[in-house]
Amino acid sequence: MSDHTSPRPGPSDGPEPPDSVERTGTPQQDTPAKAQPEPPGTAAEPPRTSAYARQNVPQHPADPWRRHHPQPQPSAVSKLRPAEPAVISAATLCCAVAAAVLSALLLGDGLGVNALIVAVPAALGAHFAARTAGRRLRPWTAVWALGGLALLAVPALRDAGWPVFLAVVSALALGSLALHGSRGWLGVFLGSLGLLCAVADGLAWGGRGVRSRLNGSQKRLGGVIRSLGVAVVLLVVFGALFASADAAFADVLGSLMPDVSVSDSPWRLLLFVTGLAGALAAGYAAAAPVRWDGITVRPGKARGRLEWALPLIVLDLLFAVFVTVQLTVLLGGYDKVMAATDLSYSAYARQGFWQLLWATVLTLLVIALALRWAPRGRDGDRTLVRAVLGTLCLLTLTVVASALRRMDLYVDAYGLTRLRISVAAVELWLGVVIALIMAAGFFGARLLPRAVAASAAVGVLAFGLISPDGLIAEQNVHRYRADRSIDVDYLGGLSADAVPALDKLPEPLRSCALRDIERSLDEGDAPWYATSWGEARARDILRKRGADVAEEYCDPLRTGGRGVDESDPYDPY
Repeated sequence: MSDHTSPRPGPSDGPEPPDSVERTGTPQQDTPAKAQPEPPGTAAEPPRTSAYARQNVPQHPADPWRRHHPQPQPSAVSKLRPAEPAVISAATLCCAVAAAVLSALLLGDGLGVNALIVAVPAALGAHFAARTAGRRLRPWTAVWALGGLALLAVPALRDAGWPVFLAVVSALALGSLALHGSRGWLGVFLGSLGLLCAVADGLAWGGRGVRSRLNGSQKRLGGVIRSLGVAVVLLVVFGALFASADAAFADVLGSLMPDVSVSDSPWRLLLFVTGLAGALAAGYAAAAPVRWDGITVRPGKARGRLEWALPLIVLDLLFAVFVTVQLTVLLGGYDKVMAATDLSYSAYARQGFWQLLWATVLTLLVIALALRWAPRGRDGDRTLVRAVLGTLCLLTLTVVASALRRMDLYVDAYGLTRLRISVAAVELWLGVVIALIMAAGFFGARLLPRAVAASAAVGVLAFGLISPDGLIAEQNVHRYRADRSIDVDYLGGLSADAVPALDKLPEPLRSCALRDIERSLDEGDAPWYATSWGEARARDILRKRGADVAEEYCDPLRTGGRGVDESDPYDPY
């Protein structure tokens, strides 16, 4: 055999091309060839038919009684979600179980540092799931994650329920943003709620992971269960012996261990399921996040310059006139204005603030719609948009300053309440949003959605850290020292955060204001992990000097003008 003889193609060389097609893909010319004798035992090749004959083969009519099932169309969420994640890792599964156990043991007695304790294993489980899926830690992801954990410090510091609720909800929203990593307006909004969409998928993902690990690992699982059982028995036996031998150790052990009773079993079971579902949802979202930025909103139809700019220029002129009047009022004094308008001080300040608050909100809506329909077809359109909307934003900031000034005068005259401090904080945040819009006009709007979300989170965190109840009590005590009115009933309904400021009042005002707070603290004896720093500080103050006062001393302060003369009436609004 010659050395140049090429070997015959084997099965690994792939299928041969058809006889009528060369390897380059060009058709070959038909050449006559000798008929080769067929080997014995080979079946006869079926007769070939032309393409025309194949096309004219009579087709059987479709069965009209046969039901045709339409193919299911993929949902919008399935288009946005990537492929199913791999089997849940052991680290993520252990973190989810730890979060569920801690939820059942710690969250049943209230909120405190336990919220942060439960969040740590859930965040670690999401980190392990993201690392298994090959996701990298990006700067904004770290910002959202650290911000969410920082917000969970508010329940550990403050006793008031309303800033704690805002902080917990904001922490969940930031955690969801950290898992999904959205950038646009719609993506940031839906991404903050996206964790709810992963609850069912997370539970199914965890169930599949448990089943896959149970197959063929019964012996190892049995060994782990036996080891845990032995460890629990040893802890119970020796812990009981040490507790009976030393009263101090028994007291420390009792304060550290949660008090779990049989009557609380349904509530603890619900907390266990909630913690497990939340941790698995976080892990699933970290492994297979929904790309909410894939949902795009089409830009509005661009309007002509005159059609777009004329209404906004008229609005700018109206704002300018209002700002001019406000400067005139500020220089001339509010007393002259009230005399001319025949309004009381309370009515003027209160009505003006609410009107200006709604004006700020509507201005943001006008800016959003104007940007949607802004002209963008010719040179100079960008300059026109910047000039018109920049002027409107600048005048709106003046309106915000006027509203805050009115609230300051109103609070100075009638005291600070929860409603007043809340709406003032909202107005201040709206001013920050307008300033961010102005900055986006110069530096670009790519980071604007995330900057607005970050400003909201920072505002909620600052609102909780300043202790609004303590600030309310401190401002009212300061007014009383300036020979102004004070509402003992309202101050007595505040949380334990107000105790340090109310403790500075003279008797019997001090005891009358602190009596209801002390009673509420005596009724609830929460463990250390469900006790905030504000509550612990209030207990220490009341332990040193209680609020013991007879009822007849507090009745005159609750009736009539609450101890205030007619020249300074109290306005509860």
